[in-house]
Amino acid sequence: MINQLCTEAYETAKSKGWHDEPKETGTLLALVHSEVSEALEADRKGNPENFVEELADVCIRIFDLCGSRGIDLEKSILEKMAYNKTRSYKHGGKAY
Repeated sequence: MINQLCTEAYETAKSKGWHDEPKETGTLLALVHSEVSEALEADRKGNPENFVEELADVCIRIFDLCGSRGIDLEKSILEKMAYNKTRSYKHGGKAY
């Protein structure tokens, strides 16, 4: 299902002209970051509806990136979630 969403997000963006020119991975990651920042701002303003909408935009940008690069995001998520279950409590010694 996730890979299907990646394909759909990419195809939609492509059909709207957002992939007429090749984009660097860094540019696509910056667009993900911009959506995360918009979600943060919505939360800071106490706007839960916009917050959720911006989180959806984060996912859509990630899906578009993966769709454009042929990345098997679903497999990677499942593998990483399985790995995270094996990690120690608050691993890495970081505060957060």
